[in-house]
Amino acid sequence: MLRITEIFHSIQGESRSLGWPTVFVRLSGCPLRCGYCDTAYAFRGGEWMENEDICHQVAEFGCRHVTVTGGEPLAQKDVLPLLAGLCDAGYETSLETSGSLDISGVDPRVSIVMDIKTPGSGEVDRNRWENLALLQEKDQIKLVISDREDYEWARTLLRERRLADITEVLFSPVQGQLAPAELADWILEDRLPVRFQLQLHKILWGDEKGR
Repeated sequence: MLRITEIFHSIQGESRSLGWPTVFVRLSGCPLRCGYCDTAYAFRGGEWMENEDICHQVAEFGCRHVTVTGGEPLAQKDVLPLLAGLCDAGYETSLETSGSLDISGVDPRVSIVMDIKTPGSGEVDRNRWENLALLQEKDQIKLVISDREDYEWARTLLRERRLADITEVLFSPVQGQLAPAELADWILEDRLPVRFQLQLHKILWGDEKGR
């Protein structure tokens, strides 16, 4: 069983599947407390559901893409069979994870979007660096940038750990803290091999939950 905050149909606002209609399965609970978190409502509560019932509810939307998110999905061990079951059912399945927990048990058919926490998150010490060796070309690394200090830290990390040689790297500004154009200018100035990303769902619907 899994504790679920919400299951909803929306437009994917981030990552390689940006813009695709997607069913989101948001799990409850997270061991981190990032300063810029926009889903703190998922820290507690939620409804206990069997994996079979979750898959049935996902199927009702008739959608090809499914994203399992949180909270932190990997904090609940039963998420691993859910991910495998979604792949078995033919869905294009992705997992959004904080990068603080072991990803080795994730079904290899799942596309992983893994955060690396910057100093501005307040959780930089929680990064699990062993995960980098487990990522594949189909996966992505995301760094959320809150200010110039975060950017310079991320730029150094990109070079020293050769992140762009592992997989695609996304740089995203914290909404309301860093002007998107400023981050874009820094990336261009330094000719970084990263993809600039804005959260499309927030452009469309603001901070409305469940969209």
